[in-house]
Amino acid sequence: MDGFTSTIYFPGIPNINEELNAPSIATTLTAALFVLFMGIAPVFWASFSDFYQSRRFWLMIAMIIYAVSSIGNAVVNNIWGMVVLRCVQAIGASAGQSIGGGVIADMYPVEERGSAYGKFFLGLIIGPIIGPIVGGFLIMSDLTWRATYWFCVAFGAVAVITTFFFMSETFRDDTRWDIGTLPTVAPSKDDTSSSRAETIASPRSSSSDGKPDEKQETLPEPKKKKLNPIKPFLLLRYPHILLSSVIGGVAYGTMFSVASVLPTLFGTTYGFKAWQIGLCFLGSGVGNILATVLNNKLSDRLLLRARAKRGGRHKVEDRLAIFLWPSIFILLPLGLLLFGWGVEKHMTYWTGVVGFGILTFGMNLVMTATSAYLLDAVPGQGASASAAGNFVRMAMAFALSLGSTPMVEKVGPGYLTVFLAALCWVATGLLYIIKVYGHQIRRYYGVEQEAERK
Repeated sequence: MDGFTSTIYFPGIPNINEELNAPSIATTLTAALFVLFMGIAPVFWASFSDFYQSRRFWLMIAMIIYAVSSIGNAVVNNIWGMVVLRCVQAIGASAGQSIGGGVIADMYPVEERGSAYGKFFLGLIIGPIIGPIVGGFLIMSDLTWRATYWFCVAFGAVAVITTFFFMSETFRDDTRWDIGTLPTVAPSKDDTSSSRAETIASPRSSSSDGKPDEKQETLPEPKKKKLNPIKPFLLLRYPHILLSSVIGGVAYGTMFSVASVLPTLFGTTYGFKAWQIGLCFLGSGVGNILATVLNNKLSDRLLLRARAKRGGRHKVEDRLAIFLWPSIFILLPLGLLLFGWGVEKHMTYWTGVVGFGILTFGMNLVMTATSAYLLDAVPGQGASASAAGNFVRMAMAFALSLGSTPMVEKVGPGYLTVFLAALCWVATGLLYIIKVYGHQIRRYYGVEQEAERK
């Protein structure tokens, strides 16, 4: 929902500028601040969901916030009001990122979560792709760009109703269920009330004559949970977490920067209407789908091959497979430069569409690999590391998209993409540091995986 909502109104940006008499920086903020709050809010949603032991309730609250803020966006007559409402809308829309991952962890055993997460992330990838396409056709109605927000209202209402009537609570208390031995005999009705206050003794707690031993083994009391939404951000103090997050942030930020300036550039350069601008995002869809197929075929195979060369020894950095190097050093800059200079020199619009597709192809491969690396980078804190990485990615997307429109106005799209391509080459250097020295860094900070210590 968050990715879909972040881009659905993109084809209507020229109409918004005209109708609300909005400066370009203001409409840029509607997109930039949205992704920033997409990075911040999921950490809080996850913390609330875990602390209060509920998924369904918080999803419904988030969808209500999303639907109400979408109504505000649909009727607003001031661009700065839209900027504020887009931030609120992002808070509601982003709950699915973190709570959705929690639902999967509740419902699937570890051995089956990989496939479930694959389907989950596919939904996150498809959202930004189909958003502008749907938005482009909605804008053809009499409501123009406002129709995209009314669609979001309906989307949110359907989500609330569906969650209320068809979704059961899935929260799973690991401290209660993930234990080595469970009682095999149910207590009688007379014992029910008293058994709750008694400590479960091990089989060794009584002797052969039936007399209880002096020492009994008791289950340790679970530690009381504390609500601390800031904890995931503290993982950024580890260099390998920060660097891998920045690499993913460069990939996602460059893509989002191009997506944010594409509607205006194609509208002014080629005279495209809203529905035509929406169709131009099909190139990014093709790139994402091809990258997903390639990653599914090669990622695990290359991981096992790297381990085989090491005699079967595990190493987290094997997740940063060989195809990352051409992706970040060649494909990302190539796609950027094709897009920027294709528009700058008034080449055929296909140059920009193909360039954007190449860019998203490389971005998907980089994002998938760095996200998988973060899951294993700190033992037992994969979810928190992922949340920290997501925050860095969205913060960089915010900064780069915020600066992209002024740069286009000052130096043109060609030099904007030269700057973004240079960031990709810098990120290649950061990738080299993690690939070569990542294990030493993790060992220094004491966050090696158990298998790596053997």
